[in-house]
Amino acid sequence: MTTSQARGIKQEGINDASVAEYLQTFPDFFERNSPLLAKLRLPHLRDVGSTVSLVERQVEVLRERNQSLERKLKELVDVARANDALADRIHRLSQRLIRARTLAETINAVEASLREDFDAMHSVLVLFLEQARALEPAVGRFLRTGDPADADLKTFESLLQSGKPRCGLARDAQRDYLFGKDSVEIGSVALTPLGPKGKLGILAIGASDAERFHPAMSTEFLSRIGELVTYALMR
Repeated sequence: MTTSQARGIKQEGINDASVAEYLQTFPDFFERNSPLLAKLRLPHLRDVGSTVSLVERQVEVLRERNQSLERKLKELVDVARANDALADRIHRLSQRLIRARTLAETINAVEASLREDFDAMHSVLVLFLEQARALEPAVGRFLRTGDPADADLKTFESLLQSGKPRCGLARDAQRDYLFGKDSVEIGSVALTPLGPKGKLGILAIGASDAERFHPAMSTEFLSRIGELVTYALMR
């Protein structure tokens, strides 16, 4: 006999797909056969050996789906709030740069904004502008001047050529050049070239947390900051 039978019901041609297709075609099946809902028992998802009704399982599935959606919504809200706060800080940086009238004021505006608005206590502005050399002693450790051809800056060549921000762990030579005696405190860095292929310089922000700036993070806001600083320096 090729047709198996169970309790008088022919099972030839019946499988999971055909049952699922039938229920999707006739979604009112359980409405027309409501007593069946109370009879159906399913294995419990967590308690081995126990069973629950189809309705209880459906409620449990919907509850878990709702919890998952709530978690995703919370994540989206947290990201939106963080982005909103970051956009506000960039707005304050823009205001500071608009008020700056000289190169010295522009450099001081960038330093003050990073320190006060972004809470970036380890930041360095490397400029390849000749007129910035005279300002280096007055600005202090925040400003470094140099030339892309300098041996110390060779390690930044790929960064400058890309013209795009980069986050993650810095090479020892890069970290020592940028942060000097504070380099041991730096766990991760965000590097932003200024100008086409970094022809104006580099803006570097360091953090003690090794995960604060990681390669997978978005660099969109860093690009915006770099563009604002570039326009202000060129002005």
